Amino acid sequence: MSDVVSFVFSPGGIVAWTLACTIALTLRPTSSRPRRVLLAVAVLYLLASMPIVANLTSEVLLIGRIPFQRTDVPPGRTAIVVLGSGSVTVRNWDAIPYSTVDPWAASRVLEATRVFRAIDADWIISSGGHAHRDDPAVPTGESMRDALVQLGVPLDRIVVETRSRTTHEEAIIVAPMLHSMQVDHVVLVTSDTHMLRSICTFRAAGVDAIPAIARNPYADDPRRTRFTPGHRGLQASSAIAHEIFGIAYYAARGWCRF
Repeated sequence: MSDVVSFVFSPGGIVAWTLACTIALTLRPTSSRPRRVLLAVAVLYLLASMPIVANLTSEVLLIGRIPFQRTDVPPGRTAIVVLGSGSVTVRNWDAIPYSTVDPWAASRVLEATRVFRAIDADWIISSGGHAHRDDPAVPTGESMRDALVQLGVPLDRIVVETRSRTTHEEAIIVAPMLHSMQVDHVVLVTSDTHMLRSICTFRAAGVDAIPAIARNPYADDPRRTRFTPGHRGLQASSAIAHEIFGIAYYAARGWCRF
């Protein structure tokens, strides 16, 4: 499902829809339906490529979400779980890799560090594997661990999880880890639009977590760019569509508990 949504909200998706409409128009030159569909496709992709549209649509996923405060966590042993987003890995001619987190994972690492310092958490679990088994990149969990250390989090307070491929697998794998740590509270760090599905998924796995939403990494972009169609708008729309379909799919599978 994730791959399909990503393709639809991509330049390749635009080309595929445009080609399909063009072929239909060529085969039925007197029909007005292909023209109407082509116009609808053009308008929909125009809207989907504008960041402001994705931002407004995302509000349905952000009801009641406010930044984490120190008073949100009662006294007791606490673990922070930061969910992976993605990483970028490059290699030199000697095949030596260098990996760094993507913007969304970077914002989650920053928030996890802020929460860690605010409550002096006992542990941080850096979670995230490969979405595809043949992915040559360094797992996000490892890239985020390195970023956490760079930001001043002690290495001996970080536990890495790299087996998961989805949010559901993260919850299933991380839940036993949390129980073995014997913590009293769990703070879950992820992106604002991903939080609703994440909280519900961890709750279904037996973990009632306190949310700590990471700030949108593009929140400081110039106001004019929010109305400019482009790749960033498509990415944002893809993320929103992924969450909406993901919540419905997880609910149907019994993987979410609201």
